[in-house]
Amino acid sequence: MNTQTIQCDALVVGGGIGGLTSALELADQGYQVAVVEREASIGGVMIALSKVFPTLDCASCITTPRMAAAAHHPNIEILTCTEVKSITRDGRLFAANLMKKPRYVDEKLCIGCRQCEYVCPVDVPHEFEGGLGARKAIYVPFATAIPQKAVLDAENCMLCGSCEKVCPSQAVDYFQRPEEIKVQAKSVVLATGFQLLPKDSKKEYSPPGSLNILSALQMERLLSPHGPYGRVIRPSDGKVPDSIAYVQCAGSRDKSLGIPYCSRVCCMYAIKQAMLLSGALPLADVTIYYMDIRAFGKGYEEFYENAKAMGIQFVKAKVARIAEDEEHNLNVRVELMEEDGRVEERAHDLVVLSLGMVPGCNPEEFVPVMRDDDGFVKCASPKTAPALTDQPGILVAGTAAGPKDIVDTIAKAGAAAMEAANYMRGLELDLSAVTEAVTGEEERAAERAAS
Repeated sequence: MNTQTIQCDALVVGGGIGGLTSALELADQGYQVAVVEREASIGGVMIALSKVFPTLDCASCITTPRMAAAAHHPNIEILTCTEVKSITRDGRLFAANLMKKPRYVDEKLCIGCRQCEYVCPVDVPHEFEGGLGARKAIYVPFATAIPQKAVLDAENCMLCGSCEKVCPSQAVDYFQRPEEIKVQAKSVVLATGFQLLPKDSKKEYSPPGSLNILSALQMERLLSPHGPYGRVIRPSDGKVPDSIAYVQCAGSRDKSLGIPYCSRVCCMYAIKQAMLLSGALPLADVTIYYMDIRAFGKGYEEFYENAKAMGIQFVKAKVARIAEDEEHNLNVRVELMEEDGRVEERAHDLVVLSLGMVPGCNPEEFVPVMRDDDGFVKCASPKTAPALTDQPGILVAGTAAGPKDIVDTIAKAGAAAMEAANYMRGLELDLSAVTEAVTGEEERAAERAAS
């Protein structure tokens, strides 16, 4: 196994919008930064979104420039397809052991022409499209991926050799091996992000075999101009839906699933998607079943009021279960909280679950930081210094510390960069003081010897 050694000032774990923000702010101050991303491209969850609330700006238009800025910054090195195995304190520095998974494509030779993708005979569900679209066994992750390099899915590859034959730069390498990377860094920023609960976490909301119950991220891809279908249709039969329902708190505020906390952004992204659906399908009925609407940020309450003015129906209700009939229509059983608890069955063509946010990974598996009861990284002083952990020199950014919207994620990522820079500056001052003391003692010793 090949071993590579990297020395840098800051190691950023995670290449989403939070990690990229921290990396860019540190790099702009002259620090050398290494960004580790386990996926084949940087960008995180935000690059897959259609628009952002409450401005309805294009999410890709915000994320892609930051991705490109990080990729072309002389002080940033990006390591994709790479996982962190361990981070330990080594004196004044941190020693990280990374494992770079094989792409089976030489990144230095690949020119991103996609000729390998065009000739590949294998079709498999595309993870970036939430499983709604298809990709090849060798593919570029998505249109704006950085790096724009192909990656081969060894589990689904037929080893037919078509991609290798057509590659103009001979970049395909079926014998590529994992690579071990050792990093020495002065500080670490954890920007490991979040993931949504699986759709089948709550059995009452997941009838077996149903294709018309979607996660919020799947709906984001349907609403995206470059999504899997190019328009909003039902995955089961391609029908344009006439009635769409959103089920709020489908995993959040639910002690039975071990998630008693609110995921904060679910109300707002459901409202955003409902507004976009009203524009894409003007004749469709959109209903949001909610327990409480939590519009907590600047302009969020006005955004909510605008959605009501557009005709989106907000029904205060608890959803008991979702069932599917033979024609793939969905029957939602609800308890109407504002009508003395009356129970009704309501039919919808499509249901979107606002699933709870959980940590993107368990950082305790590779770094010695404490976690809160909710599983996210514990902040040492959440009100006054939200980027500090219990370990000096290890900072936390974005949703690694808990559910946040994009605005808060970027703000907290900037705070993490500031704390990391302050910590490294402190190290430099300490080393300077030690060097001056040693130099002064040597000069005095020399003077005594001369006299």
